[in-house]
Order: sequence, then structure tokens, then C-alpha cells
Amino acid sequence: MKVKASAPGKLMLFGEHAVVYGYPCIVTSIDSEINVEIEETQTLKIEAPGVKNLSFVNETLKIFCEKFKVSSNLLIKTSSDETLKYGLGSSSAVTVALIKALCNFYKIDISKREVFDLGYKVILNVQGVGSGFDIASSVYGGTIYYIKGGQIIESLLVKKLSLIVGYSGVKADTSKIVKSLKPDFKIFDKIGKIVEEAKISLVNSDWKKTGELMNQNHKLLQELGVSTEKLDKMCEAAVVSGAYGAKLSGAGGGDCMIALVPENKIKNVESSIISVGGEIIKVKNNI
Repeated sequence: MKVKASAPGKLMLFGEHAVVYGYPCIVTSIDSEINVEIEETQTLKIEAPGVKNLSFVNETLKIFCEKFKVSSNLLIKTSSDETLKYGLGSSSAVTVALIKALCNFYKIDISKREVFDLGYKVILNVQGVGSGFDIASSVYGGTIYYIKGGQIIESLLVKKLSLIVGYSGVKADTSKIVKSLKPDFKIFDKIGKIVEEAKISLVNSDWKKTGELMNQNHKLLQELGVSTEKLDKMCEAAVVSGAYGAKLSGAGGGDCMIALVPENKIKNVESSIISVGGEIIKVKNNI
């Protein structure tokens, strides 16, 4: 018997870094997915060419099989959309997809909350730190307002966002950046207030206000020291060419930025991001 399951990646809209210290964030899922296929074998075999860190697969198996007292003698195959390699939540997506596949294979019925709790435990065991927002995004989908550890996971009724995603060309080490960041609670307080305002502006489809809040959030991330010259140039190019707002998305230090853009300005903004050395990543959001 073969079973399959999938889970989406994510884009952080507001609140990165502050979320690790108990402040809220807003995250949206994307149409880039990781797919997991499972079948029974005599010994454990993992074929995961697109998974950079197999620790997440191994830890998920360990936690799941111990909890539900089932065998790990399985052939596990993963496949993923190419775009997930750009720092868009592949570790959490493979964790959630594997939990879902294991539940399907062993006919174990658990709630989304239980999937989240298992996935969050995996992240903490592997990384040592983490807020769990990317696990929540992979489990619940759509756009969510989130507080660390799943204290709050609130789905927001947000229309699909006209977002452009730009890759800086530099791969970031999220865990390393989060661990090395010296917390600045004055900045985190400001970011927390921005998240609360963005929650309202997103639900109201007030894109101008949302863009302004993105710019403010990026400025605070610059002050934290997690942005880079390349990300700053890409964000500036986006805003100058007509975006409502732009910011880095995720841990910083590389990976991606996002820009909220009027439909009639998409080509202009994409060209501007490319002109400063960025690469446009085609993904759909709020999936």
C-alpha cells in the first residue's frame, strides 16, 4: 500500500524575529509544496533528494513512531517544488507532510492541532529554537495570525495578495541567525504594534496601509541588523518603481524579500528588482 500527503511552504508577512520572543506575527502559505509518499518495506529507506537536512525527517519518524507505537520500516520518498529551496519553509513543510502521510498510512486520525504540536516538537528537537509559525502555516494554510508555541493560531479572511517575491541570491542559515540575534525588546515592541495594525489592514484589503507597515517593519529589521545591502536595494527598487511597500521575509541575512504591488505595476516592480540583481520567484500565496 502506498499513501501520499503534501504540505505548503510559507512567506512571513510581518513579525519575524520578534515572534521568537512571544510577539505576534502574520504568515501566509504558498503554492510551493513538499510531497511525501510512503510504502511498507523490511527496513527504513529514505529517498529525499530535495531535502537538505534529513534530521527533520528522522526526528519526525522517531517522535511519531514512539508516540503511536508503530513501525518505522518504511520507504519514504519526497519530492518538492523547486521554489522551496529559496528559504520558503521546506523544513516545516516536509515535517508536516510526513506526519500527514504517516497518519494516512497507519489510519490514525488526529486533529490539525495535534499535527501542529507534533511538528513543533520536531522543530525544537532539531533546531533548539523556533516559534513554530512555519509549522502552523503548513498545517492550517491561508493567512494566519500567530503567537509562539501555537498560543494563538487565528485564520485571517484575507484576499489573495498581489505579492512579488524576490530572491537575493544568498542562502541564509535561519537557525544560526535566530540563535545569534541579540534581542532588542524596544524594537520588538514596535514590530508587535505593526503586526496588530497589519492584521486590520490586511483583513480590510487596505493595501496602501499594509505597504506602509511593510516599509516600517523592514526599517526595524534593518535596525536589528538582519537585513543585507542586497535585500535593502531590492526593497528600495520595488518601492521606487511603484510597490505599496516591501520588506525582507524570514530570518534575513539573505534569502527573500517581498513587495506588495498594485496589479498594474507588477512588471515594473519585477524589472526593478531584477535590475539590482534580484531573482523573481513565482509563487501564489494565501493558499
